[in-house]
Amino acid sequence: MTVEALTPSKAASHIIKWMRAYLGGDVPLVTDLDLVRKMLPSTPYGKGVKEIKAPMPATWSGCEGALVRNPVDVSEWGIFYNPDARLERRRFTVAHELGHFVLHRDSNDAFNCNKAAVYSGSDTLAVIEREANVFASNLLMPGDVFGKAINGSRIDLRFLSDLANKFEVSFEALCIRFIQFTDQRAILVCWDNGFLNYECRSSKARMTRARIHRRDDPQEPLPGTLAADDDVAQEWEGAEMSAAIWCPEEAPHMQLREFKHSYSERERVLSLLILESAEPRPWDTSWHDEETEDSYDRFISKGQLPVR
Repeated sequence: MTVEALTPSKAASHIIKWMRAYLGGDVPLVTDLDLVRKMLPSTPYGKGVKEIKAPMPATWSGCEGALVRNPVDVSEWGIFYNPDARLERRRFTVAHELGHFVLHRDSNDAFNCNKAAVYSGSDTLAVIEREANVFASNLLMPGDVFGKAINGSRIDLRFLSDLANKFEVSFEALCIRFIQFTDQRAILVCWDNGFLNYECRSSKARMTRARIHRRDDPQEPLPGTLAADDDVAQEWEGAEMSAAIWCPEEAPHMQLREFKHSYSERERVLSLLILESAEPRPWDTSWHDEETEDSYDRFISKGQLPVR
């Protein structure tokens, strides 16, 4: 009998189910990470573990987060976080380290998630960092609850920002989760210091071959877009324009709404594109042969963590 592989999303889903059973109903919108930490050693995912210590601020520089086995008592694990990070970032970090605990602790006694470590280029390290991020996203924003929150709602940045506050996650983490979950054709583009950092496409966008125009390396914002307009720092309601401005393979009559969020220093910008609905072309099945990773996936696979 083949044992089904444990994926990050399945692991998070099982934990949410156990939490609901323990609480006697629905899990609160904000996932209680302290409860998860205390509960895990008594579950099938905590075999051989007596305790996961309460998260503590890291005392060494350059640490975003860490999961470490106690060398004196191997049945104990500890979690560390960057004390200078915002609350929502610390929550994501703790969830990320719990992901390492559930998915990867048999392979290592310590996981130090700082930039120096993840920039090493190790393929194995890159994969586990990405898996821990997927686990954290699913744990902090459970699929059924998240789906109910967005289904039938008019999507704009105010709505997504309010939702991020309700889940106590960062705006960017919420937007990434939206892209992964929505049944709309949607693309999230992140710019750092005026250049493309990553592009993340929804499944419907992939199936209809919607992608942004790449003509430079590194890629700058495209002319005629809000992303390229320095006079527009925020566009939370969305501006309608021809989809072909962003995505050259779109038909001339197709439209999209472009949203823009600039962080306070304006060095980092998020562009959310919601394209007009289109059916996959039945004669074109070549999208099945596309790389399954977007530039966001490659960004993560190189160990670069987004500002969550």
